[in-house]
Amino acid sequence: MIEIQDVHKQFTSRTGAGLFKRGTKRVVQAVQGVTLQAGDGRITGLLGANGAGKTTTLRMLAGLFPPDAGHIAVDGIVVKDESLKALARMGILGDAHGLYPRLSARENIVYFGRLQGMDADTANARATELGKLLEMQAILDRRADGFSQGERMKTALARALVHDPANIVLDEPTNGLDVLATRGLREALRWLRSPEGGGKCIVFSTHIMQEVEQLCDEVVVVSKGRSVARGSVPALLEQAQASRFEDAFVKLAFPEEVTP
Repeated sequence: MIEIQDVHKQFTSRTGAGLFKRGTKRVVQAVQGVTLQAGDGRITGLLGANGAGKTTTLRMLAGLFPPDAGHIAVDGIVVKDESLKALARMGILGDAHGLYPRLSARENIVYFGRLQGMDADTANARATELGKLLEMQAILDRRADGFSQGERMKTALARALVHDPANIVLDEPTNGLDVLATRGLREALRWLRSPEGGGKCIVFSTHIMQEVEQLCDEVVVVSKGRSVARGSVPALLEQAQASRFEDAFVKLAFPEEVTP
């Protein structure tokens, strides 16, 4: 289970800075009150436009930097207090970059398994199992150099899942994927959510309405750094009094843009 309670984060930068001038200090309020509770055996979507604060929220969940205020916990472990312990409970896919191009897909996966404390034989067996789940047997023993975006995504996802984490966190996982790769990812996430797949807690961020409609048990709508609505797709449609989910999202996230 993942709990994010009323988190805030601001960043400070300088504009117009140069070799001999300090520039003007600029404060950016990236996140201003995001709340999310994701249960086991469920897929929870963090839905918002680009720049809404989704990635910053997930980076705080991953322990990359602490929130200025608020509470984040993974299976009861407070991330800011025990970040390594919390990370061990998660499989995180930030993007499909960072693969070692001179290693095969299998070697990339096994390497991360070893970093998680797995012995070589167990990590290798797990790589084979994930190869079947993600339909990547054909590339499992190929070098990652030259992989397509879909092949890179599958390898990065398998790498994140190698230690069989109870919680899976995905940031914009379908970006750049073709139709077949997207369908394969959906099927894998549905299986991981199921009792047969371990009843994982899955959180993913997206700005794509179709992904939310087809996958999510619950949706948290984020706008301008705040969570503004939460519920199932049917519940959000009812709340917004809309028949199309895209219209519901616009009404909930950008009410000022809706013509009376």
